[in-house]
Parts: sequence; C-alpha cells; structure tokens
Amino acid sequence: MEYNVLRADPAGNITLFVFDPVETARRPALAARLMGMSELAAEQVGFVCPAREGGDGRFEMMGGEFCGNATRAFGMYLARAKGMTGKNRLLVETSGCARAVAVETDADAGTSEAEMPLPQLVRRVARGDVRGTLVHLGGIAHLVVEGVAPGEAYFRRAEPLFAELPGLDAYGVIFLADGAMTPLVKVRATGTLVWEGSCGSGTLAAAVAQSEGADGAFARDYVQPAGTVRASVTRRGGRVVRAAIGGRVTLGEMLRIEA
Repeated sequence: MEYNVLRADPAGNITLFVFDPVETARRPALAARLMGMSELAAEQVGFVCPAREGGDGRFEMMGGEFCGNATRAFGMYLARAKGMTGKNRLLVETSGCARAVAVETDADAGTSEAEMPLPQLVRRVARGDVRGTLVHLGGIAHLVVEGVAPGEAYFRRAEPLFAELPGLDAYGVIFLADGAMTPLVKVRATGTLVWEGSCGSGTLAAAVAQSEGADGAFARDYVQPAGTVRASVTRRGGRVVRAAIGGRVTLGEMLRIEA
C-alpha cells in the first residue's frame, strides 16, 4: 500500500509523518517498516489525524507516546500548510498529552518552540552504580545521568526504575558528559530502543535535573549527536511552573512511499 509521508528533521531527531488514515493497531508494524527503510533514516513515526479539541491539527506517535521534537516539527508543518510567514502561535493536539500544546514557529529563522508537560515527579536515585535524576513527564520519563559513558548495558541496569512509574508509553536514559547529551530511548508499544539524534523530552529532563535548587529562569542549549535543542525552565519556590524546548526544524517535501 502507498502512503503520503513527510520527513521532518527537528535537530536531527528524524520523524516521519504519515498523512493517510491508519488504524491504531496497525501503526507499530507500519512504523517498523518505515523505520527499516535506510533511505529515510527515520528514528520515529507519527500519524496525522483529524483534530478533536479545536486545535490547528493533530498527530499521534507510533506508540501513543508524547514527543516534544515531533510536536514542534508538526507545528512548523501546520504553519507552512497554512501559508504563514514570520512568527506564529499554533495549538497542536498530540498523543500522550491531555491538552493541546502551544507551538511558536518562526518561518524566517526556521525554528519552532513547543511548550512541554511539567514534571509529575523529580527524584534522585541511587541503586548500585545507577545514579541520577529520574524525571517523570507523564507518558514519558527519563533518567538523567552525568559523567557516565553511554551504553546499552547501563540502560538495561536502569530499566527496572521505569517499571515503578505508572502510565509510561516510553522512557530513556539521558547521558550527559563534557557538554554533550546522548539520548537512548525505548518505546514500549513498538519495542524499539533507539540512540536518538536528539530528544526533546530528554532535553527538558536534563534541564529539570540541572536546575534543581535554583529559582527563576534556567535555559541551556544541549548539543546532541545530530543537532542542538534549547530547553528553558522557569521555577518558582523550587517548583517548575513553565517548560519549553526549541530549535531548528527542517521539513522535506511530501513523499509517496510503498510500505
């Protein structure tokens, strides 16, 4: 079967958007086929759906998870589809988030910033050599570790921590070292474990972890294997009251793909 597919590049976190209706039960298998196409070099897949809550558009990720990078990329697509120029604010409906997400696009700069869910839980953990900050963002959670060499073996040792958190669609370990960030993320529904070029929710988790003990505004650029994402966090009385991620987004042309 042929599908209309758009390839988006939000800071190297290559995302495919499928514009044809696909039943929820069939999405993981189709996503696996698309991600298996080396010429697309995709890390994740989203499925475009009719808006339900008055937003400017809606998409759902392959495993029903929330993805900040995909959200800001889809916001950029919507702005382009509507013929918008300059700076604009759109509301994007997405899986893994109970309300529409505000996305601010800048067509001239080629950037897009998405509001992010506030952390439901932030906890320091120390179990054997697994030590870091666990940040639960709702449908996705990350363990942020510093000074640890990125490796799948470490991820496996940390993985039991996520079994204790309810309602997760995805989770990851965010390795921070020498000014660089390396994200390793697993999506439960598809069983995929991916070294991502960049990770929006992981970037936010890193900012939340590194702003602990601070008050007011905190912002930092996180350099990742395929791009840079900027996270901004505002704390009041130590609590996170606003969070966002932003950076460059590049959109390809619509493709017709047999899968």
